[in-house]
Amino acid sequence: QNLPELFSYIQVISDERKSNGQFILSGSQSFLLNERISQSLAGRVSVNVLLPFDTHELRGHAILDPVQLILFGFYPRVHDQKIAAQDFYPSYLQTYIERDIRTLRSIENLQTFSRFLSLCAGRTGQILNLTSLANDTGISVNTARAWISLLEASYVIFLLQPYHRNFNKRLIKSPKLYFYDTGVVSSLLRIADTATLSTHYLYGALFENLVISEIIKSQVHQGKRPSVYYWRESNGVEVDCIIERESGDLTALEIKAGQTFSRNYLRNLILFP
Repeated sequence: QNLPELFSYIQVISDERKSNGQFILSGSQSFLLNERISQSLAGRVSVNVLLPFDTHELRGHAILDPVQLILFGFYPRVHDQKIAAQDFYPSYLQTYIERDIRTLRSIENLQTFSRFLSLCAGRTGQILNLTSLANDTGISVNTARAWISLLEASYVIFLLQPYHRNFNKRLIKSPKLYFYDTGVVSSLLRIADTATLSTHYLYGALFENLVISEIIKSQVHQGKRPSVYYWRESNGVEVDCIIERESGDLTALEIKAGQTFSRNYLRNLILFP
């Protein structure tokens, strides 16, 4: 990604040898964002996305408690090298902003972008409102839209689309914002320990982010295109997660962080068509 000229040479070698698996290339962002790279690799590449660990990959580690999982996140170095989350994530975010962001797009004020990223963290699990996000950051709506795309392309956030197939027009059409890694969100929210996290006003949203990102990662790591959505009517009735199976069957999930069950949790599931 830092030397796009390399791909022209790869194209020539690939065309001459005409065999698969000659090169394995890795990067922290999608190669296909670069027009020169995408043109060189068209029809010659298989793209595999490797997201942070999922819980299946963490089996055998001591951290299985949801509160700890949210705080520590799923980046390999945190678990492999036993690095404290409060040490790893601030450094990771600084490197991401100062190196990767500048590689992808020319951003004059990195401090403003950093503020934008923190405001996104505060909107975890919420319907994306670009106007509100832009106003709070002090940027234009077009800039906010471009920066959201940038965060998607570098696998920091994903947008959960609403499910509206064959349903009426009263449904909300805007996506919801989530992060691929809850450790990143916790760091952006300046949550440093489990005691603070467990009583934080966004704990429910972070728990929801944990569950939905786990479903997304599990599908991606199996080589599948994620078929995960949410459902919400304009009157506020919402189901947190809709999984569409290959057969076309739907599985509806209501995600709650509470440790006790209430029949009220089933209300929206019953109302789901």
